[in-house]
Amino acid sequence: MKAYLALVLGMFFIGSSCQRHSDMQDEGADWFQGVWVQDSIPNSANMLNYTLHEFRVTCDSIYTTMKVHNKVKTMPDSCYKNGEWTEYAKAVYVLRGDSMIVEGVYTKPNWKQKISGCYKQGEYLPRYKVAYKSKDSVVLENKFDARPVVLKKIKDITCVPKKRWEL
Repeated sequence: MKAYLALVLGMFFIGSSCQRHSDMQDEGADWFQGVWVQDSIPNSANMLNYTLHEFRVTCDSIYTTMKVHNKVKTMPDSCYKNGEWTEYAKAVYVLRGDSMIVEGVYTKPNWKQKISGCYKQGEYLPRYKVAYKSKDSVVLENKFDARPVVLKKIKDITCVPKKRWEL
């Protein structure tokens, strides 16, 4: 009887610890809603590689376009394209203090998940520190890259939460 009671209690605690996530978007950070672009990187002409970012942020979702410039050929000719190409990712973000946690996947240009092909695929997991923010600019420091991402807002977006599968 004690073993049965321990089993039932164990199952109860495991079941009660599960949390069902809503199928609706969260509202995200008010100040971050919009289209943000990184138009240049200081001294980029002397760098072997760099990436310019564009973020479209709506509610808690972030759509990233990354324009990659690479002078070092590290892939087949069919993918290298003279060292310039574009990558895409979609994700959700959470702000905790000055940290921005982003979790998503690399996608095709139509924002559908990319499972094969050139460039990056799989999980998109950057980790940023919000080093500076104002109404129309933000500086993100990437935990995995020493170069800051300096963005300026070019368009405001109003968050209208939608069901996740409608995005």
